[in-house]
Amino acid sequence: MKRLIYIIPLLFVVVLLSQEKASAQEALNNYLVQAAENNPGLKAKFNDYRASLQKVPQVGTLPDPQVMFGYFIQPVETRLGPQKAKISATQMFPWFGTLKARENVATNMAQTKYEAFEDAKSKLFYDLRSNYFNLYFTGRSIAITKENLKLLQSFRKLALVKIEAGMASTVDEYRLQMEIGELENQLAYLQDNYQTQQVAFNNRLNRDRHATVEIPDTLWVKDLPLNMQQIADSVSLRNHQVKRLDNLMAAYQAEQEAARKAGSPKFSIGFNYIFVGKGSMSSADAGKDAFFPSVGITIPLYRRKYQAMIQEAQFREEAATNQKLDKVNTLNTVLERANRDHQDAVRRVALFRTQLSLAHRSLNILESSYSTDGKNFEEVLRMERKVLKYALELDKARADRNASVAFIDYLMGK
Repeated sequence: MKRLIYIIPLLFVVVLLSQEKASAQEALNNYLVQAAENNPGLKAKFNDYRASLQKVPQVGTLPDPQVMFGYFIQPVETRLGPQKAKISATQMFPWFGTLKARENVATNMAQTKYEAFEDAKSKLFYDLRSNYFNLYFTGRSIAITKENLKLLQSFRKLALVKIEAGMASTVDEYRLQMEIGELENQLAYLQDNYQTQQVAFNNRLNRDRHATVEIPDTLWVKDLPLNMQQIADSVSLRNHQVKRLDNLMAAYQAEQEAARKAGSPKFSIGFNYIFVGKGSMSSADAGKDAFFPSVGITIPLYRRKYQAMIQEAQFREEAATNQKLDKVNTLNTVLERANRDHQDAVRRVALFRTQLSLAHRSLNILESSYSTDGKNFEEVLRMERKVLKYALELDKARADRNASVAFIDYLMGK
């Protein structure tokens, strides 16, 4: 029964903490949605993609027909009568599949713009998450520094009592004042830094720069979604910079096909209509207008131009292929560093959690000793610094752990 008395409040605390973390994650997700909808840089990338899509109907349309009208200032006399005016219209048709090949080039080029937009969105999400985790760390640093200031203030009161009782030196109070002054200066810097980070966060959302950002008291644990081999495979396949190069290669392949089609004959179909006046001859066809269709063909005799167009696209495709290989190698190197940083952050969380617990215990023992006989004052100050250091390092490790996972998500194109 006694165990239940202790377990029920503990479970209640665990539930509250889990609800707070879930609420904080939901808040961050809402910020990501706001950034995707409002960030002007991202809008610029998307509009660039939309503009590139308009190239597709431009290159996939037949050339404009030619219409000509001619008026004979001095009519040309013919057997059927004088020719007064002439009108003609011609439509040029490229070789079969030429327009489709050009559309494929434009479509793949537009897709490269889309992948650039997706990469910008992934980068924005990573920057936003990283900014959020830095805000968490700075906020926790402010709270921890304030707690340490309260601790030093209470410890100062104890020192004054010891000094009045003749059990401690006035130097102890001076040392405490120096420690308090340094912490107050550090606290002022942290508060200014939080304001700067908050402005940067809000600017990414394109909202009021002083809007409040919802930050949790304790950061949730963010683990890697896959093992490293699966992550490396995902980076090679789904990273938006790699996919952009894939679309660029496809565009150059389509460009080669379009160049081959451009070197094929072109056809034209048209008609001519001649206005004929009444002639002097009496005939059934006298004065009758003339109408006749026409068919033409354009033969590309100068082949060097088209061969050069094909080779240019081939060289560009080869360059894009090498760029992709180089990009994948670079991303794998960056991924290894990100994984190293993640593993280091995981180890630091475990280390500083233990170190902080030991430092708290040591400080309690030293404080008890000082309150009793006034000794070990320097050790008390030294241990108080360690408590502050380990508390800050623990929250820094938590922020770094989640930031490293966010960066790996960015590499995977998320």
